[in-house]
Amino acid sequence: MTRKLFGTDGVRGTANIHPMTVDMAVSLGAAVGRHFRNEHGGVHRVVIGKDTRLSGYMFENALTAGLTSTGMNVLLLGPVPTPAVGLLTASMRADLGIMISASHNPAEDNGIKFFGPEGFKLSDAVEAEIEALVAAGVKPAQPQNIGRAKRIEDGRFRYQERVKGTLPSGLRLDGIKVVVDCAHGAAYRTAPEVLWELGADVIPVGTDPNGLNINADCGSTKPQMAADTVRAHGADLGICLDGDADRIILIDETGTVVDGDQIMALLAARWADEGRLAGGALVATVMSNLGLERFMDSKGLRLERTQVGDRYVVERMREGGFNLGGEQSGHIVMTDYATTGDGLMAGLQFLREMVQSGSKASELTRSFTPVPQLLKNVRFAAGVAPLDAARVQAVIKDAEAKLVGQGRLLIRKSGTEPLIRVMAECEDDGLLNQVVDDIVAEVEQAAAPAS
Repeated sequence: MTRKLFGTDGVRGTANIHPMTVDMAVSLGAAVGRHFRNEHGGVHRVVIGKDTRLSGYMFENALTAGLTSTGMNVLLLGPVPTPAVGLLTASMRADLGIMISASHNPAEDNGIKFFGPEGFKLSDAVEAEIEALVAAGVKPAQPQNIGRAKRIEDGRFRYQERVKGTLPSGLRLDGIKVVVDCAHGAAYRTAPEVLWELGADVIPVGTDPNGLNINADCGSTKPQMAADTVRAHGADLGICLDGDADRIILIDETGTVVDGDQIMALLAARWADEGRLAGGALVATVMSNLGLERFMDSKGLRLERTQVGDRYVVERMREGGFNLGGEQSGHIVMTDYATTGDGLMAGLQFLREMVQSGSKASELTRSFTPVPQLLKNVRFAAGVAPLDAARVQAVIKDAEAKLVGQGRLLIRKSGTEPLIRVMAECEDDGLLNQVVDDIVAEVEQAAAPAS
């Protein structure tokens, strides 16, 4: 079955525009409620978390209506990080977890992510089944079987204790000054509190959400504010989270931005040395730098690549029995501790390495020299398919021929935004810029709406 509603990370779009409408949220709630009631017997419950977007109130109520109409009992967590929903779904023995968030997208967007009873994101096959139920319509429960809704006041604190428990007993962060940028998002309370409770000197930024400022010039996709703050305060480390706190970008003490590839390289090497890197492999996506792959090879370890999307990383980790994976964009997945990417948890693991090694952040974030990589995005209009254009296909074929033996090329449609992502890697900077610019120019022409 093909999927029309779901992208690489749930259903996402602009609030009040299809598919992110109240009617669709009610239909999705009813469909997913019916699916999981059919799959599991006994008492039926679902936990719902959200980030700080204004439209979160609207979708929280709409999903609750759809779910309760099919007999699901709804437990409302309020603003919590996405990984908290994965953890609490399992610990509260729920049939289903839902996170209302558009992650790193701007405030006008929103999304709905689903987690199964073990706290892992749903597979493509299950999402297709839910889409089929949405299309067919769902018969509501009998009046006496309608579900209930209840607010859970301590969900955030349960998650915070779980996160702190990932560090060795007794390990403290005393004397470490940390800037934490919460992107005015779901971790605006959680991250500063956890770091402070562990003893760090915390400088919080991006912790004043108003419903409209999530990810606005801050967070993991725009780390400049955090970098400036690190330099201004002489901090030892900067931690930049995105709107739902499932990804992380680090800032070292010099103000240099560090991506997920370097974080994964450090953790993989240390875990391998300690004999706890399961399967001797790291799982990453096709976007991760070639330098990371070479680094893993030099350590006698493997890099397993998947398509883009942290849930595909997790699926491969579960299939192969691996316990570390992630994305260059900052999703770091540690299945010994969590069911999905967890930015705060990854930040704590990095701080653990700083404490135990006595090293500065800059000394731990240079595991490999990245191969020059260039990524450019081209936005396209609704109803346009730029990659199908003959001119675009021809210029891509030409670029691939030029890069043979010198680098690699990756062209893909974003699963979360109307963007074509053009990425290339090559040691020759001139050739790198030429092939990317040539492709972008053709894609831009093909992406324009018909006049």
